[in-house]
Amino acid sequence: MKIAIFGYGNLGRGVEAAMRQNPDVDLIGAFTRRDPATVKTRTGLPVYPAADILKFKDQIDVLILCGGSATDLPELTPALAKDFCLVDSFDTHAKIPTHFANVDAAAKENGTLCLISAGWDPGMFSLARVYAQAILPEGQDYTFWGRGVSQGHSDAIRRIPGVLDARQYTVPVPEAMEAVERGENPELTTRDKHTRECFVVAAPDADKAAIEQAIVTMPNYFADYNTTVTFITAEEMARDHAGLPHGGRVIRNGRTGIHGLSRNTISYSLRLDSNPEFTASALVAFARAVYRMKQRGRTGCLTVLDVAPADMSQLSPEELRAHML
Repeated sequence: MKIAIFGYGNLGRGVEAAMRQNPDVDLIGAFTRRDPATVKTRTGLPVYPAADILKFKDQIDVLILCGGSATDLPELTPALAKDFCLVDSFDTHAKIPTHFANVDAAAKENGTLCLISAGWDPGMFSLARVYAQAILPEGQDYTFWGRGVSQGHSDAIRRIPGVLDARQYTVPVPEAMEAVERGENPELTTRDKHTRECFVVAAPDADKAAIEQAIVTMPNYFADYNTTVTFITAEEMARDHAGLPHGGRVIRNGRTGIHGLSRNTISYSLRLDSNPEFTASALVAFARAVYRMKQRGRTGCLTVLDVAPADMSQLSPEELRAHML
């Protein structure tokens, strides 16, 4: 399978690193909207101008898009879906149905196969929620994220005028998580479950009050949360916030039996040293699935919920039956 990267930031570098663990994948290059001469890859991977992408149309089986969800992917994914099978990590949950419809129309019209919103949430957490609800239909599910850096939310802050750099941490509210773990099934609002901590490096002449107001009122990102904004120096950012950890848990408490007296809990958790490296690894696995499904004639748009686990795996069906069941 020949893949290429579109966008060479943290996520693109993660895809490049994932090649070490995916010997069935050939990474042919990275495409960037920056000057390729200024981009240094980790492994000597060739870098090409984004404007030249169509010249490689016949050489790329699956294109992995590594842009941000705030402004990049809503435009890039439908546009590139006209010419490439692709995978993206669009993570604005409220806008997934619209994004899906736009990509599906472009892919079906042009005979490509695309998968959106891959990664861990949306992505692996989505699968955990669906499996748990299917098995325990009478119950309540909860998702907690963090404490960790959200790449998409950090990117959204960095696009605010006057912001030079930013990190956003999603933090579970301890009391809420503890109540769920005790099986109490509390009714929790968005604000009850998480807080958001933002660390921002502002330009010297920036209006910090305006930046803070733009952050805390941003729909789909911060408006529904208790959000704190702390302005720091570039040196403090480099010293204290260089890493990109994340993780979280999906928990479903449900009841079984004739009278619903048996209590059951399904819990799926992730603890990630590197959010972009893990997300990139998921993107490569789902790219493998797209490649296989396209070979069987599938076109249009997919999500992770449409993919069989066997299509993601490097193992053969015989190996999966022998060692994974």
